[in-house]
Amino acid sequence: MIIWLASYPKSGNTWLRSIVSALIHTDNGIFNFNLLKKIQQYPSRKFFQDFTINFDNVNDISRYWILTQNKINLDNEVKFFKTHNLNCKINNNSFTDKFNTLATIYIVRDPRSLVLSISNHYSKSIEEAEKFLTESKIISGSQKKEDAENQIATLIGTWKENYNFWTKKNSNLLLIKYEDLINNIDNEIEKIARFLANYVKIELNEFKKKNIIETTKFENLKKMENAGLFTENAFDKNNNKKVMFFHKGPENNWKNALDKDLQNKIESNFINEMKELKYI
Repeated sequence: MIIWLASYPKSGNTWLRSIVSALIHTDNGIFNFNLLKKIQQYPSRKFFQDFTINFDNVNDISRYWILTQNKINLDNEVKFFKTHNLNCKINNNSFTDKFNTLATIYIVRDPRSLVLSISNHYSKSIEEAEKFLTESKIISGSQKKEDAENQIATLIGTWKENYNFWTKKNSNLLLIKYEDLINNIDNEIEKIARFLANYVKIELNEFKKKNIIETTKFENLKKMENAGLFTENAFDKNNNKKVMFFHKGPENNWKNALDKDLQNKIESNFINEMKELKYI
């Protein structure tokens, strides 16, 4: 069965995947980017190619969500998948079900900071990035030719739809805040390990935890990306170049960069969720 690592785009999912992969797939906690391959993205084209060729049609893709997951789970092994897709229904087709989903870790990020990362990652203005968050979206994954297997219609919704669809209807859920990973990663790794121990064998000691913290910290991930070891960059078609994935990380602080009017607009759109998460 599947344990989902779910989030809205640019909310820290890759950081979470790095931590979980080092926790699950190493003895010493030392992370490298090859470990990310053990936590694949869903939906991805390769899981649907035996069912449809309409990879850009989210309505058609939704018909095969459960069928593809049934196929993935034929081996009865616990596996992890990253997703940005809404945990929703389209034409009465559920994204997942209790027979395919074991648990979910959902990572959420303050939308005021998120808008800055969206702006960089998708090469948009801050105003365009704000609309990205507030208008329901379908994305198709990577734009690079070599990443064709990930180019498939993915319904991410709005920021609050993504958050609510995953957290309000999921009993086996761990909610992680991006900001808590920054402020107290030691505690958050312990929390993740305790949660996952309900479903898989977990071995965590102080030595392993120290290595996870050191090798998955933003500065180290960015250093590895600069060395060409990261392969999940977005591509800026307008300037014909890849976009650095690890851009500012913890330094991406909305208080220093966000216009007051835009701040108020974001807070107004997401007031209930932001209060619930104690962002305001």
